Amino acid sequence: MKDAPCFGLDVGTSRVVLAYQAGGGFSFRSQLNAFVQIPYSKITEGVLKKEQVPYTVAQGDLVIHGNESERFADLLGQEARRPMRSGLLNPAEVEGEKQLGLIFRALLGEEDGNGRKIYFTVPAAPLGAEENLTYHEATIRNLLSGMGYQVEAINEGLAVVYGELESSNFTGIGVSCGGGLCNVCLAYLSVPVLSFSVPKAGDFIDSSAAAAMGELATRIRIAKETDFHFNGNYSDKAHQVLSVFYDDMITTLVTAMKEAFSNTKKLPRLGRPVPLVLSGGSVMPRGFRERFEQVLRNSNFPLALSEVRVASEPLHSTAKGALVAALSEA
Repeated sequence: MKDAPCFGLDVGTSRVVLAYQAGGGFSFRSQLNAFVQIPYSKITEGVLKKEQVPYTVAQGDLVIHGNESERFADLLGQEARRPMRSGLLNPAEVEGEKQLGLIFRALLGEEDGNGRKIYFTVPAAPLGAEENLTYHEATIRNLLSGMGYQVEAINEGLAVVYGELESSNFTGIGVSCGGGLCNVCLAYLSVPVLSFSVPKAGDFIDSSAAAAMGELATRIRIAKETDFHFNGNYSDKAHQVLSVFYDDMITTLVTAMKEAFSNTKKLPRLGRPVPLVLSGGSVMPRGFRERFEQVLRNSNFPLALSEVRVASEPLHSTAKGALVAALSEA
């Protein structure tokens, strides 16, 4: 990775994913965008070092950030703390900015960036609202610039287009369903035509299902990512509840897409059907594409689509697209 000329960084509410070139192809690293504070002991610190678990010592406690934070939170019966919420820095989390910087370091390494280019993702404003993204974008830009990188931002939905739709000359619809938001971008020949976000995504599913079951959202998330799938016949209570809120998310997303594409005056004359690609951790359960396509088909969607598909690596699509953008400018 030291020889990589540039990087793509998907800064998601749930997960931070780094993309870089290695061995003639794309390589990826990821960390959960979360942390947990546990009581300090020398034994525990020694084990964390031995297992190469990222951590810091603060105010007499061990602060574990990244992938292992969720497991420790589950063991201790508490929720993992989150630097971001709904696609942006979490204003209620005083340690958020610091922990996000540590997660960046865990992915990029301790060495200076030496002016190499890095593109990072930012969400679009919610449909029908003007979300102020200035502080969020500036904070991430400052964190990465302070590490020695030349930094540029890219819209998350557009990054999906760049990562997945080269075969259609970067024309089509990129959808990223992450933890905090679902981001949507329609691009024509690589130029973004319309971008927006929907504030219902993986965290909405987790918190809603947790409230309905009287369970921790962290444990619901683990169950969702371990074995949930769409099959229409749920003997497991958690799966039944998850399916209800997944349907809610999909319906909300499709309704927003129909409204946005029906009402915009900026749509180009495409001339032919365009592809739609789904990415992000929330699209990974088996059967998601079929459920999404069914709702889309019943909605009288205003654009003709050539295909609806899930990205081959849904967790990596956005970071890959950010890297494609960086490589084009390198």
